[in-house]
Amino acid sequence: MQKITAHSRWQVFRGESTEPDDLVFTARTSSMFQLKTKLHVFLAGNKSERTCDYRVEGSWAARSCSIYVGESNYMIAQMHTKHTIQSMAIGRDTYAVTVYPNIDHAFIVALVAILNEIDHDKKDKE
Repeated sequence: MQKITAHSRWQVFRGESTEPDDLVFTARTSSMFQLKTKLHVFLAGNKSERTCDYRVEGSWAARSCSIYVGESNYMIAQMHTKHTIQSMAIGRDTYAVTVYPNIDHAFIVALVAILNEIDHDKKDKE
């Protein structure tokens, strides 16, 4: 994963490559100032980036997000905090990620990692 700007754009490549032919997708925040994070995701073949292929809405701080196909309400995955006795006892959050059938799990994990990075960037600026 490669962050392109100091604010809002990430590129994800196959393996360790940064070659344009190995680009898998680009993600960017929909605006600089957001209370809740909204990411627009563009697959490598979507060069114009006029409409997103996927979008992520949610907040790492709230420990939840939903991932949708484009601008539709068709959800393909969601993440939320899973409260267990063990997680509360050791003081660590546990997350549950629900990935719908026929969706690439690695793609979803990459999107959640970007959401985490956005949260860390916000904390660094505070």
